[in-house]
Amino acid sequence: MDREVKIYKVEGYMLISHDRNPRWQVFRKEILALKPEHALEKVYSELGSRHKLRRKHIRITRIKEISLEETSDPVVIALYEMKRFVK
Repeated sequence: MDREVKIYKVEGYMLISHDRNPRWQVFRKEILALKPEHALEKVYSELGSRHKLRRKHIRITRIKEISLEETSDPVVIALYEMKRFVK
């Protein structure tokens, strides 16, 4: 069965404490998305919201589609294996 939703691993670095002691911190996130562009937008949204970062303080180095066996995030696994969504 071919699924529309895929799992993407997004890697990069983000600028933490950009006003006082600026330092770049590496991050890796696993995201469910239809296309790599959607995964990129989700990462910008999550990191910006969680760490109060602007897009210019987030540098993406790689976006890679991965299989279910390669993922380690239990939330991504549970969402990927859902059969249907009920409101």
